[in-house]
Amino acid sequence: MAKVLCVLYDDPTDGYPTSYARDDLPVIDHYPGGQTTPTPEAVDFTPGQLLGSVSGELGLRAYLEAAGHTLVVTSDKDGEGSVFDRELADADIVISQPFWPAYLTPERIAAAKNLKLAVTAGIGSDHVDLDAAVAHGVTVAEVTYSNSISVAEHVVMMTLSLVRNYLPSHQVVLDGGWNIADCVARSYDLEGMHVGTVAAGRIGLAVLRRLAPFDVKLHYTDRYRLPRETEEELGLTWHESAADMVPHCDVVTINAPLHPETEGLFGDKLLAQMKRGAYLINTARAKIVDRDAVDRALRAGQLAGYAGDVWFPQPAPADHPWRTMPHHGMTPHISGSSLSAQARYAAGTREILEAFFAGRPIRDEYLIVDGGALAGTGAHSYSVNK
Repeated sequence: MAKVLCVLYDDPTDGYPTSYARDDLPVIDHYPGGQTTPTPEAVDFTPGQLLGSVSGELGLRAYLEAAGHTLVVTSDKDGEGSVFDRELADADIVISQPFWPAYLTPERIAAAKNLKLAVTAGIGSDHVDLDAAVAHGVTVAEVTYSNSISVAEHVVMMTLSLVRNYLPSHQVVLDGGWNIADCVARSYDLEGMHVGTVAAGRIGLAVLRRLAPFDVKLHYTDRYRLPRETEEELGLTWHESAADMVPHCDVVTINAPLHPETEGLFGDKLLAQMKRGAYLINTARAKIVDRDAVDRALRAGQLAGYAGDVWFPQPAPADHPWRTMPHHGMTPHISGSSLSAQARYAAGTREILEAFFAGRPIRDEYLIVDGGALAGTGAHSYSVNK
């Protein structure tokens, strides 16, 4: 029998919900491109419930305990003597979310002698040291595509919020004011702007498709060029690198995984190459940008706005400069954790566990590391240090 250690974010401040704003969710059985949504043998939750917090338990407890496994759920993951560190020593499986990542460092992986499987409930497994997972034979899997569209919608929302100066204008209403000039002095139309994405995988391409109806000029850079018919359909301009693309763009959105090639990509040098007054949206990973360089670019007016929901570390400390820099639209890491997305990534987590316990192959598209090497989606999206 296995010990499953699950790290989830805290329950709402006023307690776990007893009711919800909506009664149901749209039924989605496949993603763009045809990949099916998760297909576990069963689930023990109602779609639309809060599953990603501690009391939600990803809907896993009844299933795991009925099979004789042990489930430990905690939000305490950082600091000396955390519950995560104490329970990790004999854990066979670790589950966490990108929004509240349990950082599986080389030291933690080395100390976890029983660890066989690390599951990301969602997408993006950079909180797991992939080199260490390869070296120790730990399988890493994530629920690919489960919240890609959720994130793409968040990107569109943040783009419009920045360009139209929505958040400060809403604050005027909350403060009891009505000064229209204050609101519109930084408000523009998105129509006609040049918008580019760094990476055009599942999320990046979904962003491009959702922005195309706004009559913008679309650009992208990616290590894999999209098919010609896709470029022609959306009117895309491809660039060999981010440095080639950003001087042309009024809005740049980052949709790339974090790996050695993307870490620190947007520093002072690349930000200086962007158009003055451009907007930068980052729902990918915080370490793809230089934290202090973004702050400087906003204060200097090189960037007109920065929005995203990814921070480092997560949760971000109270004195993180992104909380107080001007013209930002930051949120906690929520873009991929809507109640709609939670239903999919909780079901996908169970699907992965069912395959693992039964000795069946885990879906190739879910795999990041397997058999001591990058595998599946991991081989396409990530790189490891040699």
